[in-house]
Amino acid sequence: MLQLKVKIIDYGFSDSLKRYYVTYKVTGLTGEELNKLEGLLEDPITIKGNELYMNVYFEEEYYPFGTGDSKNRLEDYLAREELEMTAYLLDLLEDD
Repeated sequence: MLQLKVKIIDYGFSDSLKRYYVTYKVTGLTGEELNKLEGLLEDPITIKGNELYMNVYFEEEYYPFGTGDSKNRLEDYLAREELEMTAYLLDLLEDD
């Protein structure tokens, strides 16, 4: 049983890069799955032990936490983004 878990650990605007970002921490992956994702993901990633950290950068209009509604319902927006990333990663892992 896959134990993949995605958690948003940081988000905001990077002054140095002049871009919006979301940082995801992905746990519960096997070494084989980590290697596979490392080869497939285009976003900058870091692997520490069996944890994968991924930065995803957004143009302002696509940044998921840039609306007034997202500020009022932040927990909902965080949960939705985590679910979407989980589905995306599972999809990558299932494709052979």
